[in-house]
Amino acid sequence: MRAEVIAIYPGSFDPLTNGHVDIIQRGSGLFDKIVIAILVNLEKSPLFTVPERVDVARKVFADYANVEVDTFDGLLVDYARSRQASVIVKGLRAVSDFEYEMQMALMNRRLNPDVETVFIW
Repeated sequence: MRAEVIAIYPGSFDPLTNGHVDIIQRGSGLFDKIVIAILVNLEKSPLFTVPERVDVARKVFADYANVEVDTFDGLLVDYARSRQASVIVKGLRAVSDFEYEMQMALMNRRLNPDVETVFIW
């Protein structure tokens, strides 16, 4: 029996866009569980509060049993470890996103080699 594959999809989700929804829907078909991990960043001035963003995401994905909404701060790999996640999902909108996201994925792998980054576009 294989272990449950838990994926983390991190972001500010300010606001949750159709692109985010597409990535989450597709990720829910690939992984046993996908956690929408809303970053709490007190240094930014968001359009929506964290509780508002959590509420919107929970309402949009209410019918998805394997989609969970949570918040985090600090290092993503630490959060992934705390959730026993083995995958980080990142969405790519354009080729220009790839170089930055690849650098982040390499650093995350260095910090926690047990977590893989999966790009969805």
